[in-house]
Amino acid sequence: MKKHIPNAITSANLFMGCLAIIAALENNLETAAWLIVGSAIADFFDGFAARLLKVHSEIGKQLDSLADVVSFGVAPGMIFYMLSQEYLYFGNDFPQFVPLILTLSYLPFLIPVFSAVRLAKFNIDTRQTDSFIGVPTPANALFIISIPFVLQNGPDWAETIFSSRYFIIAYPIISSWLLVAELPLFALKFKSFAWKGNEVRFSFIAISVALLLVFKFFGISLSILLYVLLSTYLHYTRKS
Repeated sequence: MKKHIPNAITSANLFMGCLAIIAALENNLETAAWLIVGSAIADFFDGFAARLLKVHSEIGKQLDSLADVVSFGVAPGMIFYMLSQEYLYFGNDFPQFVPLILTLSYLPFLIPVFSAVRLAKFNIDTRQTDSFIGVPTPANALFIISIPFVLQNGPDWAETIFSSRYFIIAYPIISSWLLVAELPLFALKFKSFAWKGNEVRFSFIAISVALLLVFKFFGISLSILLYVLLSTYLHYTRKS
């Protein structure tokens, strides 16, 4: 019986991802975002349960990736698509841009495509046991789900950024590249809770908490950005 517990939790992740897609299509973007948060919690606990119960299985590994494609690829991609429908405009004086707008509005579907590629690479890449190569799909999803909350709650200058057509066009392209880029990023996996060896992890967590306290929902976006920039800085300083 216990061998089915991690897969049941993974299935809950997938189920909430499906509900998130429905909520996004109904333009309930904050509901969709909370459902993806639920998927992320389930994604954490399925691995935790597998380690605790010592019931690792190949089917569990594959099911986890399939669930993540939906919850952290398709669902956030759908949220971003709905955002593009609202904010991707060039003004009423430029009807010649209509075909361009229609084409650009499909850019958010790069997110599920490259999320699937990212997860497939992760399953066969032996380098990603203690770190990541490319931005993890849950991190990208967390950035995206912060957007509806920021647009609803501010701050105003962050709303201006996220509602800009330049951001709506650029983000799917940049985030899709980051998902599959050969960029090493540190993992928040603690082998011990000693300061030595975990300086970067503890510092990142402390700064992220401060960002959340100061900027609230926008702090999520800033924390993901910090994660990428800090990992990039560490990668290139260690190389030099």
